[in-house]
Amino acid sequence: MRIGLLTREYPPEVYGGAGVHVGFLVPRLRELVDVDVHAFGGPRADARAHNPAHGLEQANAALATLSVDLEMAAALGDAQLAHSHTWYANMAGHLAKLLHGIPHVVTAHSLEPRRPWKAEQLGGGYRVSSWVERTAYEAADAVIAVSEGMRADVLDCYPALDPARVHVVRNGIDTAAYHPVAETDALVRHGIDPHRPIVTFVGRITRQKGVGHLVAAAHRFSPDAQIVLCAGAPDTPEIAEETRLAVAELAASRPGVFWIQQMLQPAEVRQILSHSTVFVCPSVYEPLGIVNLEAMACGTAVVASDVGGIPEVVDHGRTGLLVHYDEKDVEAYRTALADAVNEVLGDPERAAAFGAAGRERAVEEFSWATVAEQTVDVYRAALASPTR
Repeated sequence: MRIGLLTREYPPEVYGGAGVHVGFLVPRLRELVDVDVHAFGGPRADARAHNPAHGLEQANAALATLSVDLEMAAALGDAQLAHSHTWYANMAGHLAKLLHGIPHVVTAHSLEPRRPWKAEQLGGGYRVSSWVERTAYEAADAVIAVSEGMRADVLDCYPALDPARVHVVRNGIDTAAYHPVAETDALVRHGIDPHRPIVTFVGRITRQKGVGHLVAAAHRFSPDAQIVLCAGAPDTPEIAEETRLAVAELAASRPGVFWIQQMLQPAEVRQILSHSTVFVCPSVYEPLGIVNLEAMACGTAVVASDVGGIPEVVDHGRTGLLVHYDEKDVEAYRTALADAVNEVLGDPERAAAFGAAGRERAVEEFSWATVAEQTVDVYRAALASPTR
């Protein structure tokens, strides 16, 4: 079986959860089937690089993306099946289906109708990305949802889809790559005291990740706690400026606020997560949330919003605490978020128990080997009964 796997992100050019997913999935898939990776960006030894067509490099991002998709589709003549990740690569998979007569499988990492704030970043391109996603999903031979919550969202957004074509294969975590560590040099280098309580966030600066809610809630966090924001790659200059002002106001009101804006190496992330008392995921939309698995694998308690697939990862009262998110009452959410964080900070033994249970859950239930095996099962089903 020869698979053409299509993705915008692929190591080392990874900035979000989809890139993490693909980076860990591909090696496991290659143990089972032949995989040719087609990715945006620079050349790699184990993937074919594709970039916007000449003259479209500075065009609206959606148009530049479609030009990459055309090149990808043309390159898939030897593939038996196309598997695309995110709307950036979905049209390549759809066109390959039409052009080469092969099945197309889509992995749903997020949904454009659930991310209206992307219009801030893409402008009219958001309408293009929404059209691309709908077209690809409704014609796909199979859609892989990364959680049960995501499957429900897919069918809600695209009711024309046959539910039998939407499969759940949860994201995984490499617990050999993410594990508790004793080293503290990365923390010390950034001025963080590893012997004091630490509240940590890791993620992009985007409406989806709820950074603004976290910074607002942090004014109510215990004054003994340090607040570490590993947050970069803002979607727009506007949200970058909003975040800068909010973090500056927080830092002026209390000591121990650390904003790390550069991309950290995995070893640095492991250290910060391992020594954190609690990891906070304030997302307002999250298909699954690999970052929660990363924190759990490092033995860290998690406080997270109860949105999307997060409740399938964070076991409330066992590996952490879930906080109800209500977009109609964000102040209540921010207050509840602060209360939950303070509850964990105030009981170190319980925090440690949450972390130990989280590590155990990550190891036992979220293996990438299992993800790869289930993904290949979807490939076989698509090849056996394609809709093309």
